[in-house]
Amino acid sequence: MLNQVLQAIDARRQGSLSDLKDFLRIPSVSTKPEHAPDLQRCAQWLAAKLRDAKLDAKVLPTGGHPVVLAKNEHRPGRPTVLFYGHYDVQPPEPLEKWVTPPFDPNVRKDENGYDAVYARGAVDDKGQVWAHVEAVTQWQQAGGVPVNLTMLIEREEEIGSDNLERFVRENKELLQADLAVISDTGQFARGKPAITYGLRGLVYCEVFITGPGHDLHSGMYGGAVPNPANVLCELLATLHDKDGRVNLPGFYDDVKPLTPEERADWAKLPFDEQAYLKSLNLTALSGEKGYTTLERAWGRPTCDINGLTSGYQGHGAKTIIPSAASAKVSMRLVPSQDPQKIVTIFERTLAERCPKNIKIEFARHGLASAVLVPREGKAMQLAAEAVQAGFGAPPTLIREGGSIPVVALIKTVLGIDTLLIGFGLADDRVHSPNEKFDLDALHSGTRTAAVLYEKLSQMTR
Repeated sequence: MLNQVLQAIDARRQGSLSDLKDFLRIPSVSTKPEHAPDLQRCAQWLAAKLRDAKLDAKVLPTGGHPVVLAKNEHRPGRPTVLFYGHYDVQPPEPLEKWVTPPFDPNVRKDENGYDAVYARGAVDDKGQVWAHVEAVTQWQQAGGVPVNLTMLIEREEEIGSDNLERFVRENKELLQADLAVISDTGQFARGKPAITYGLRGLVYCEVFITGPGHDLHSGMYGGAVPNPANVLCELLATLHDKDGRVNLPGFYDDVKPLTPEERADWAKLPFDEQAYLKSLNLTALSGEKGYTTLERAWGRPTCDINGLTSGYQGHGAKTIIPSAASAKVSMRLVPSQDPQKIVTIFERTLAERCPKNIKIEFARHGLASAVLVPREGKAMQLAAEAVQAGFGAPPTLIREGGSIPVVALIKTVLGIDTLLIGFGLADDRVHSPNEKFDLDALHSGTRTAAVLYEKLSQMTR
C-alpha cells in the first residue's frame, strides 16, 4: 500500500503545489488584529481539505484564535500519533523588499537555480503542514493512514501560542498519543536532510522608556532634559560584554555546557563558513567568544534587539527630543534555563540601570522553555528510515536555534516526546522578505511524511 501512496504523491506533484498556493494566498498574520477574518477563513479552508481526506475535522475555540483538530478512525491496538503544525504566519513587512507580493505565491528559480515557491508562510509553516496533509490524503484514499492520527494545527504560534496551553490541558484525553510529530524545522543543507533533537527556548520582551510629557525642541531643551532615545540606547548597549556574552547577572547560572560528544559531532558536519558569509552578504561573523558558529546558533543562549522605535521617522529632518522610546528584545535560551527566571532578571537589571529621572516599563510577549529530545530509540530509528526513503539520504542529527513552544508543552502536559522532522533549507528566508520553499524539498518532505506514518505503525504502544 505504501508504494501506491508514493505513486499517488508523485503523480499529484503539480496538483499538490496548486493547493499549497491556495493555502498561501490567505494572509493569516496572527499578530495583526485586522487579519482575524483571514485567520478564520484559513482555518475553515484547512478543515475542509482535511474533511475531503475523510478525516473528522473541526475548528475549535481556544480562548483566542481557534485551532483545527482532525482525526482519522482510531482503532484499538495501533500506535497513536499527534501531528502539530501552525498556519499563522509572520507579518510580511517590509513589503518593498519582496520581489513578488508576499501573498501572491510565485514559482521561480532561487539564487542557486532551483525551483521554489515564494510567499509568506511558504516554509514556516504552511508548506511543511501541507506536506503532511497531502501525505495523509493519499493514505486515506489508499485505505487509510496506518496509525491512529490526531492533527492539531493552530494559528497563534507566531505570537507565542498563549491560548494553546489551556486548550491542551483541558483536552488531554482528546490529544493523548504515544508520540508527537512536528515539521517546522529544516534540513542541515541541500542533500543533507536532518532530524532535530534540540530547540532553544525564548523570552520576548518590550521595553518602554518615557521622559518629558511631550516631544521637545532639541535646540531649546537639548542638554537640559533626559532624552529617552539616548537612555534606551545606553541601556541596550549594556546587554553584552566585549566577549559577546550576555551581561545580565545570573543569566548563565543554569546553562549546562555542551557535551564533548556534541561538539565533536557538530565539528564533523560539512559547514562552509565562507558560503554562509556569502549567503548573508557579510565579511565576518560575530558572537560569544570561544564557540563555533554552529555552537553559538544551536547550543548557546543569546540576547538580541528585534526592533527600535523613537522620535521622528518621516522624510527629512525634524529636530526633536522624543518623549518616549521603546525596543523589542528577545532572548534564546538553552536547556535548564528557566524563562520566568530570565525575564525577571532582564526586567530587574534594566530597571536598576535606568536613570531615576526616566520611567521604564515592560511588556512580555512570550516565554518558552528549551527542549532536548532523545537522540536514540525506536521512534528515532523509524524516523531516520523514513527520511532515508523520502530524501534518498540518511538524516543528520542536529539542534536548531529557533523555538517551538508547543514541544515543551506536549512533554509537560501529555508526557510524550516529539519527532522534529523538517524539510526547509537554511536559505529559505524564514521571517524575512522573499520567504520560499524549495519544490524538491516539498516533494521529498511529502514522501517522507507518507513513509513516516507507515514506519510509526511498527511502534509498540
